Amino acid sequence: MTKAEKTAVIADLKEKFSESSFFYITDSSALTVAQVNNLRALCFEKGVEMKVVKNTLAAKALQANAEEKNYTPLLEALKGPTAIMFSEVGNVPAKIIKEFRKTSEKPVLKAAYIDSDIFLGDDQVEVLSTLKSKEDLIGDVILLLQSPIKNLVGSLQSGGQTISGLLKALEEKSA
Repeated sequence: MTKAEKTAVIADLKEKFSESSFFYITDSSALTVAQVNNLRALCFEKGVEMKVVKNTLAAKALQANAEEKNYTPLLEALKGPTAIMFSEVGNVPAKIIKEFRKTSEKPVLKAAYIDSDIFLGDDQVEVLSTLKSKEDLIGDVILLLQSPIKNLVGSLQSGGQTISGLLKALEEKSA
C-alpha cells in the first residue's frame, strides 16, 4: 500500500468516524471466505457497513478526534485482526453478531462506540443487543404520554353511561 493510498484510507475512516454515532470494532479472523461473505451479506441486509482495516490506519483516524469524541479508550482495542461495523442504529451490529454466532464463534466484539459511550469486551454483546433505538424510545415516551389521556377519556365515557343509567333508573322508579 503506497503512502497516498494510506492517506486516502485514513481520510475515509476519519470521515466515517466523525459521521457515525455508532460503530463496533470486531475480530472476524478465522472465518472462512464463505462465512465472511455471509456476514457481509447479513450486514448489508441490515444496513450496516463492515470494513476490514489495518489497526495503524484506524488508530490514526481515531486519534484525529480522540479528545473531542473520547475515542482514546478505543485505541487499546485495535490489536489483532480488525473489522469495523458502522451503523445508523446502535443495537443492530450487536444483533448481527449475536445472530451470526449461532453458527460460528466469531466475530468477537472488541469495543463499541455508542453515541459517546464506550463498551469494551465481548461480554457486552448481550447488553448492546438489548439497547433500544431512538425510534423505540420515542415510541415508548408517546405511549406513556397517551396512557393518562386514554384513562381519562375512558373514565369520562364510562362515567357518562353510568350517570345516564342512574337517571333512567330513577325515572323508571318514580314512574
